Amino acid sequence: MQKSPSVSMRKRITIMIVILIVCFGFVVRQLYTIQFIDGKMYTQRALSQQLKTTPITPNRGKIYDRNGNVLAESETVWNVLFSPADITDSEAKLLAQGMHEIFGIEEEVILKKASDKTKYYKEIKKRVSKEYADAAIKFAADNKIKGVYLQETTKRSYPYDTLASSVLGFVNAENKGAYGLEAYFNSTLSGIPGRVVTAKNAKGSEMSFRYQDVYNSQDGDSIVTTLDATVQQILERNLRSAVIEHGVKNRAAGIFMDIKNGEILAMVTMPDFNPNEPNKIADKEVQLRLDTQVTDIQEYNKLLLEAQFDQWNNKCISEPYEPGSVFKIVTLAAGLETGVINPSSTFFCPGYHMVGSVKKSCWKLTGHGAQILTQAVQNSCNPAFMMIGSKIGAEKFYDFFEAFGLTDTTGIPLPGEAESLYHSKKALMAPQDYENSLTSCAFGQTFKVTPIQLITAVAAACNGGYLYEPTLIKRVIDSHGNIVSENNPTPKRQVISEETSKLVCEMLENVVTEGSGKNAYVAGYRIGGKTGTSEKIDLENNTGKKEHILSFVGIAPMDDPQYACLVLLDEPSLTNAYGSTIAAPVVGAVLAETLPYLNVEKKFTEKELAKADIKVNNYIGFGPHAAKSSLQKSQLNGKVIGYGKEIIKQVPSAGTSVPRNGTVLLYTEETDENTMATVPDVRGKTGMEANKLIINSGLNIRVTGVNFDNEYAVAASQDIPAGKQVERGTVITVDFVDKNVATMWP
Repeated sequence: MQKSPSVSMRKRITIMIVILIVCFGFVVRQLYTIQFIDGKMYTQRALSQQLKTTPITPNRGKIYDRNGNVLAESETVWNVLFSPADITDSEAKLLAQGMHEIFGIEEEVILKKASDKTKYYKEIKKRVSKEYADAAIKFAADNKIKGVYLQETTKRSYPYDTLASSVLGFVNAENKGAYGLEAYFNSTLSGIPGRVVTAKNAKGSEMSFRYQDVYNSQDGDSIVTTLDATVQQILERNLRSAVIEHGVKNRAAGIFMDIKNGEILAMVTMPDFNPNEPNKIADKEVQLRLDTQVTDIQEYNKLLLEAQFDQWNNKCISEPYEPGSVFKIVTLAAGLETGVINPSSTFFCPGYHMVGSVKKSCWKLTGHGAQILTQAVQNSCNPAFMMIGSKIGAEKFYDFFEAFGLTDTTGIPLPGEAESLYHSKKALMAPQDYENSLTSCAFGQTFKVTPIQLITAVAAACNGGYLYEPTLIKRVIDSHGNIVSENNPTPKRQVISEETSKLVCEMLENVVTEGSGKNAYVAGYRIGGKTGTSEKIDLENNTGKKEHILSFVGIAPMDDPQYACLVLLDEPSLTNAYGSTIAAPVVGAVLAETLPYLNVEKKFTEKELAKADIKVNNYIGFGPHAAKSSLQKSQLNGKVIGYGKEIIKQVPSAGTSVPRNGTVLLYTEETDENTMATVPDVRGKTGMEANKLIINSGLNIRVTGVNFDNEYAVAASQDIPAGKQVERGTVITVDFVDKNVATMWP
């Protein structure tokens, strides 16, 4: 039986309804997916076509020294940009020519960027000064080139150039910290970037400012360091001079610390570099070798990169070394604290010490003979300290080594701090190697520590026994000067008693007044210290080459120790050189300048007072006899030149410090007499010889270093070079060293 048309129609309608429902469901599902599941993605894609985002670079925070001097800051510069989509091919060619003339950029570079017409943002030149930025904009305006604009940004600069470069570090091309404090505190200094979001029309052009949102950047916080720019300059100047004078091959390092709180006032690696041009090799000899001896480009680039890393490396924190005799301070403190020795303990040194069947020599091969502890410290006697190490014992010796912070990094806020290399307690106590390793460690060999670890341990031995974590940061401040955080140094632990620390200080002062540290003596200041001459044993084992590290640590003032200065010279080009003759004078020179600056009061002994300098008064307008009488009362001599009624000129001038019994020339009239004198060469002369030569030349002599009337004193240097013409009466400063110390002490 055939179906009726109405039934067939209903069936078709039903099928169509089902199809419509399925299609509608699919559409609803797709809409749901687009709206709710993929909605964020499509929104972002739409916005990316409708909006243009321009970043706003925040100002990077400054780095200050402790006195508010700016060590690092960001200056405003501009990125020169252009929009390829908004310029024609002829305009692009003209633009390329102009940018070549202004910036030296190859024309092909600009033309290649201009060929991508889909882009609205291409860089021409990054971080240029206002002068160059204005020139680029003027060129575009004069030639009616559209789409050239500026983007304000910042560039890091270091006003003092090389000062504290290994501490400050530098930033990379993206203005992010790459080394030093810049890297360690990058997140603190960087701030939070902002952005400008601008709407674009259907053609891709920017719309008016009412379609623009600005999200301001947040400037970075600034850091106030513990560094003192003046102390840093003094330490750098003296180390730079020492590197040149002694032909130091593997760089030098120096640290100046406030031992009462662990604050670092200066930290130097020399030679240094300029963080304004960090990729430029500062050592001209290194660059010359690269340019003249390396022809293969790949090898050149490899060696260049190595040279860059070498000059950036902070030797004070990243290069462990065998400290040598400076470490005897720690052994001395441990021995006194445990009670196994006291100032009256006796030792006999025949020039060596037998450790089992091993004969270990003293630096003085003829020996020191019988000596008490104070003398053994003055003499830096190796056998005496081997005996002290044995008395302490391996277990306690290791415990003190650990307590003084020498098994851990110090935690100084700088990247790249190296760990020390030392014997484990188990190895140190091993029966088969017990005495051998222990006795070597006792005088500072067969282990390695970093300079920052060593000066931190020395500080603890001399400040009353308290170990501080060394720091470079006083506080962090925001862009308005408000304090964000402040560092309040507290001791990590007390390592030795205050009584033991006082004994250590007394013995270290004797090292400078009577022993191997005489060349660090500074008149008017009580200075203590310890010399160090360490062999680079691993270098000798690997290459057969014998090299040394010469060092000295000075502490002052010893009646109330506050500052320590450690200097080490790695591989000086000298034979028979010692820390006492090379490093000690450097520390003495640094302390002579820094202690008065730091307001450490001079306290002269009676012997020093007898030789102290006297400040010359102003005698212009005085009668000749009145002037001479006044000078005599001040324990100075006056020599009148001419026959006038009053003094019209004096040499040295008023305010100049002249050694007691020096001579002031008093001119009463203009004279044709030769008023100039030739500076004699007194280097290598005895005190009497130098004094006679300078006085006979019509000049005054000022003595620094050891007492020049010491029978072993010889002139090591003079501040005005021989042969120079100076006014008669000029003061020549001559530095004397003890030649006995210079040839004998370690």
